[in-house]
Amino acid sequence: MDIIAAYREVGTYRGAAEMCGTTHKTVKRIIERALAGDKPPGRRRREHNFDTVADLVAEKIKSTAGKISAKRLLPLAQAAGYEGSARNFRRLVAEAKKTWRRDHHRGRRPTVWTPGEMLVIDWGDAGGGLHVFCAVLAWSRVRFVRFADNERATTTLALLAECFEELGGVPKVVLADRMGCLKGGVVANKVIPASDYVRFATHYAFRPDWCEAADPESKGIVEHLVGYAKRDLVVPLAPFDDLTAANVAARQWCAEVNTVTHSEICAVPAERLAGERELLTALPSLRPAIGKAPITRKVDRLSCVRFGSARYSVPTRLIGARVAISEQQGKLLICDLATGEIVADHLAVAPGEASVADEHYGGPRPAPRRAARPRTAAEKAFLALGPAAESFLTGSAAAGNTRLSGDLVELAGLRAAHGEQALIAALERAVTFRRWRAEDVRSILAAGAGTPHPAPAGDALILELPPVPTRSLAEYTLDKIGQVS
Repeated sequence: MDIIAAYREVGTYRGAAEMCGTTHKTVKRIIERALAGDKPPGRRRREHNFDTVADLVAEKIKSTAGKISAKRLLPLAQAAGYEGSARNFRRLVAEAKKTWRRDHHRGRRPTVWTPGEMLVIDWGDAGGGLHVFCAVLAWSRVRFVRFADNERATTTLALLAECFEELGGVPKVVLADRMGCLKGGVVANKVIPASDYVRFATHYAFRPDWCEAADPESKGIVEHLVGYAKRDLVVPLAPFDDLTAANVAARQWCAEVNTVTHSEICAVPAERLAGERELLTALPSLRPAIGKAPITRKVDRLSCVRFGSARYSVPTRLIGARVAISEQQGKLLICDLATGEIVADHLAVAPGEASVADEHYGGPRPAPRRAARPRTAAEKAFLALGPAAESFLTGSAAAGNTRLSGDLVELAGLRAAHGEQALIAALERAVTFRRWRAEDVRSILAAGAGTPHPAPAGDALILELPPVPTRSLAEYTLDKIGQVS
């Protein structure tokens, strides 16, 4: 029988229950649902022992933007009259935080990447004094990882330039967190990029963009890469021998991960890059000068430049030109500003010293020589005889011949008496035997051509002597003297 019809007939829950063969509670539930428009009646809220402090908890969560913990709220709630357990109170705080977060949603949504639009960069600490630079081309998911020993602006910009060259183009936007090496300041939450970064971005024609402060979620794509590089590259291979070995391993790792299917996009990043490269901005023809302007010097007449109160040689072809000087690991590199070629490489020397390379001057340094410069007619006539006359003049002056000028006049007379060739031969003999007076030359001329001409000693004379029989020393003892024939 229909329960509703039975209830209408008898008017009681129990009577209708006996007629239908059920309980009076079931009859009551069905009748109340029918009276409510065939909908279940509203459930009355159960009372809790933390209801008296619910407003206090909601106010504290609102004032702390949902950051306060139940552990810190419990003493305040107990002072306000809460007598329940800590576990029950944690349920209240969790529910209140859930309600607050639902009403204060940050508006996050999945990012829709556009080809050629965004490159995201970040630094990470690899331990052992190494820092890892990571960059992700957002649409194709091509990853770029390199190591460095610092996070200075010059290092960051140099690695970013290398990343552009690796990608084969420049994206329209480079997104970074508010790293101190690239920002010049923050005003009204607006980041002011450093002047070097502005020049760098202008050279490569991209727009710098910045994340919100303390908001790593806004660049989670590269935050994930930093963690992935640490787990899959640094942990298995560390410690590295040096920075070069670390970067070789990083290049091999990037080549590996960029040629396998990416789990997020279900495609190979290197293959997607081939299509995305057409939408990237073309690379400029030259890299920009990164960091401080190089020190320049003008090459002096000695084909040297001064640096640190010391002199350093450069090729003689650069005399009068300006060169750039840089110091790296105790070495001084000198670069031609016109061509960018490194023209000299010196070890640093102390102030006041000079570092001279013979190849810059075309060969080794020649021995010092003071050339003879005739002034009087007698001097000019004597030196006109040739090298023999100059050698005689130099030796006679070195020997302290104070009457040398008078001897030149006397030698001019000997030239007229004996002839030029005889005088030259006599001068050569005088130089050989170190005779430096005019009387000595006159004696040589008087001796004539019959004088001996000694020559330097030749090679040793080696003769082969015939073999002879030999005896031992025992044959020459006193008792055997008479027996020796």
